Amino acid sequence: MTELLKVNNLVTQFKTESGIVKAVNDVSYYLNELEIIGLVGESGCGKSVSQLSVMQLINAPGEITGGEVIFEGKNILKYRPHSPQMRAIRGARIAMIFQEPMTSLNPVLTIGQQLTEMLVLHLNMNPEAARKRAIELLGMVGIPAAERRIDDYPHNFSGGMRQRVMIAMGLSCNPRILIADEPTTALDVTTQAQLLEMMKDMVEHFRASLIIVTHNLGVVARYAKRIYIMYAGRIVESGTTKDIFSKPRHPYTMGLLKCIPRLDEEEGRKLVPIEGLPPNLINMPPTCAFLPRCSWKIDRCYKEPWPEITTVGDNHYIRCYADTSDVKNEPEKQ
Repeated sequence: MTELLKVNNLVTQFKTESGIVKAVNDVSYYLNELEIIGLVGESGCGKSVSQLSVMQLINAPGEITGGEVIFEGKNILKYRPHSPQMRAIRGARIAMIFQEPMTSLNPVLTIGQQLTEMLVLHLNMNPEAARKRAIELLGMVGIPAAERRIDDYPHNFSGGMRQRVMIAMGLSCNPRILIADEPTTALDVTTQAQLLEMMKDMVEHFRASLIIVTHNLGVVARYAKRIYIMYAGRIVESGTTKDIFSKPRHPYTMGLLKCIPRLDEEEGRKLVPIEGLPPNLINMPPTCAFLPRCSWKIDRCYKEPWPEITTVGDNHYIRCYADTSDVKNEPEKQ
């Protein structure tokens, strides 16, 4: 498969009165053409910031201080955020569905105005052709009576319908990459399933690649080919979806999987939470950031800095010193 996007050692920081927040710290991953990948982790781990960095949507006091984002063979971080080159990529070649559609959509503009703006700007359509295309897109994402609803405002739509509008906007210019940032937040489980299935069908129809950003491993289980697990600004495990679910190797990934309800488990099984809290990103410990919450920790974990990425299988990588190969025999908490 052809590599479409390659992120190398990305670093994004925010300057605050209390110190520098290392929101994204040496993050690397890749995305192939026509591929769906998942980026998973707790709130505050850097998932969304890493994707906003790819789009160069980081505003002061934030700053991208290192790394590369290679898209179609070019490092797009060399372009200034408001340069014509970056504007031509953002929205047209790489599009993003933001986390909360009610705050992402402009409440004083109709849905049609917001949809046609992108078509006029990036595809040079005239207003009449843009409106016709916008109605077609709304119909494709399941908005009933699209000819009439196009003149409604965001508050006239339900949460699920607003998210459908965001998907239509993201795909309106036939991007090569679509980034879905928590696309099912605050939606009921039935609507979540409908939207995820529709999103999968839409990216296949438009022959786009998809990055799903979520805190829920269950969301990406059905759709992603590969999964990257993030913790405290870094990727701690990556691999195929099959390996992540059947042979997880990082203690954090194991903890996330134990938080997911399963139909094949015996009745009465309790979900096991990950005890403790994520570290303060301003005062990061010199050792592994997951150490205080880890049940696999060994002496080496207390003495050495956060480990580098190591290979534990075919296209399977982790940051961990402990031998976690025998997942079934997890040690007792220390």
